[in-house]
Formats: sequence, C-alpha cells, structure tokens
Amino acid sequence: MPGVPRTSNSILVDKLESYFKACFASLVSQNYVNGTDQEEIRTGVDQCIQKFLDIARQTECFFLQKRLQLSVQKPEQVIKEDVSELRNELQREDALVQKHLTKLRHWQQVLEDINMQHKKPADIPQGALAYLEQAPANTRAPMKQT
Repeated sequence: MPGVPRTSNSILVDKLESYFKACFASLVSQNYVNGTDQEEIRTGVDQCIQKFLDIARQTECFFLQKRLQLSVQKPEQVIKEDVSELRNELQREDALVQKHLTKLRHWQQVLEDINMQHKKPADIPQGALAYLEQAPANTRAPMKQT
C-alpha cells in the first residue's frame, strides 16, 4: 500500500511470494520447454528453488522469533493456545473413535447375518416351545407341589 512503511516481515513475505512465482514461472517457461540444453534448464530451476528455500527459511526464523517473544511476554497466551490445540485434538480423536465404532458395528452385523444364513433350518428353534426349551434351567419358574 502506498504511504505505509514497509516492515521486515512484509518484505520477507513479498520476497517469498516473488521467489515462488519465479520458481513456478521457470517450470512452465517456454524457454525451458523448448530448450535443448537440459543441464542449463536444470541449473536455472535449481537456482530458483534454492532462492525460494532460503527466503522460506528466513521467513520461518522470523515467525519463530516472534513466537519466542510472545511466549516470554505473554506466557498465558501460549498456554491458552496449547489447551485449545489439545481440545481440538481430543475432538478429532473422539470423531475417529466414533467412526471406527460405527464401522465395527456394521461389520459385526454383517458377520451375524452371515452366521444366520449358514445355520441349518433344524438349528433354528421354532415357536414358543423352542424358546422355553432353550431357556436355562435356573430361569424357569419352580413348579408347585401339591
């Protein structure tokens, strides 16, 4: 923006963006596509990528320094961020557990259905009498003696 003083972080971001564009441009440039000297092409692309990586490291260092300053000046802010990240991680893990439980229930039902299909008709009890025959002896009502 005109009239606004440029800070080192905005210069770093601008450089990062311009080097990224240069890398991308070098990869799609007609000079490189139509070029015959593969070594020249490789050298040019490698130089662009190296410049981009260098400015990316500088940008990362800048943000790490700011993070360190923040942790010294406002340690409670860092703790709040950590707690927030842990809560988000717990929510993601809970969602993953629920997803796995849903799949587990589905496959348990599939296995149960397969087992029911493979049972012989003689194995499947019929009617109320069959239900009573399957009940354990201790659940039957005692008979009255007269």
